[in-house]
Amino acid sequence: MEHQRVFETGGRVPQEHIPLSQEKDTTMRHIELSPPSLDTAEKDALLRVIDDNWLAMGKRVRTLEEAFASLHGIGHGVALNSCTAALHLSLAAHGIGPGDEVLLPSLSFVATANAAIYVGARPVFVDVEDELVPHMSLALARQAITPRTRAIITMHYAGYLMDMRPWRELADEHNLVLIEDAAHAAGLEGAGRHSHASAFSFYSNKNMTTGEGGMLLVHDAELEARLRLMRSHGMTSTTITRDQGHAFGYDVVEAGFNYRLDELRAAIGLEQLARLAERNARRVELTGLYRRHLASVAGLGVPFSPAWTQCGHIMPVLLPEGADRLQTMMRLREQGVQSSVHYRPIHTFTQFAGTAADQPVLPMTEAFGRRTLTLPLHPGLSDDDVAYVVEALTNALG
Repeated sequence: MEHQRVFETGGRVPQEHIPLSQEKDTTMRHIELSPPSLDTAEKDALLRVIDDNWLAMGKRVRTLEEAFASLHGIGHGVALNSCTAALHLSLAAHGIGPGDEVLLPSLSFVATANAAIYVGARPVFVDVEDELVPHMSLALARQAITPRTRAIITMHYAGYLMDMRPWRELADEHNLVLIEDAAHAAGLEGAGRHSHASAFSFYSNKNMTTGEGGMLLVHDAELEARLRLMRSHGMTSTTITRDQGHAFGYDVVEAGFNYRLDELRAAIGLEQLARLAERNARRVELTGLYRRHLASVAGLGVPFSPAWTQCGHIMPVLLPEGADRLQTMMRLREQGVQSSVHYRPIHTFTQFAGTAADQPVLPMTEAFGRRTLTLPLHPGLSDDDVAYVVEALTNALG
């Protein structure tokens, strides 16, 4: 029997952690939350890298950068080993540092806030618009700007596109750096167009994956050149350029980082990119199917409207007021359905709690965080799987 994946990790639940009732029942469906979509194309691509005998950053990484940037209509792409690295470099390359403030949503993965901390800046959490539009509020962000504010990080939650034009106007008005956390938005038309930099994730549960990996898209060639230095220890030449005889040494011109992507991951990424549009279309189709089935579940909310531009990254719902989320998740698991939570608000973690006086007031974020539950969504789901998940959820809510 295939084991369920660990929540939000892409790993496997150890055999001893699966309830005995599930272990014995070989007829029960087992619907995973978001397994990677992999087939023989990725296997063959990895073998070609091994046959070429070059594993470190090389020509495949460059090809992936160019193809991914072109898909999004943006001039320059820098491949990195994570979206976290992309967020970090996007701030560091723009000179954000100690004493600066960065506006960002608390409804996100913790990496969004950690990136600000890495450069010594203070993350300032901004509430979302409301429970059905859990994007960071433009009006509240405007109110949060102070003389110390230097940057804004927006986030396309669940793969639903924010309208970035007014955000760019706000940033330009106050001379701020605008960065998109586009971890949920690979292949989403419009992502990255209006910001100074946009950071994408290729983690194993994303719409396209390299296992670990990410991409930073920018519009400026000089910024791209600086980012390439920063991702590789500030070195003026790479291993492959020296190996090919294009350089015979290097200088180190700044204290950079080891954020490189390798050829194995780039090879997987190129195969994933080739099918990204097709798989995103299926995700959007499944999201619409979910909406139709979920309409009959009393008290349940589904964020965003059906017409919203999206790439179908995750399927969040809002449980009825007063529902026991943990119990609901356990009952879903008993029926073979994995679920998760995206996300516990960042400001509620111990690392970010601070003193009572420093606690942000984010009523909409906290309300969403209490009620949200993520249902399975990936291209491998059938229409019948979606109907089964909704039936299981109805049963779990009792």
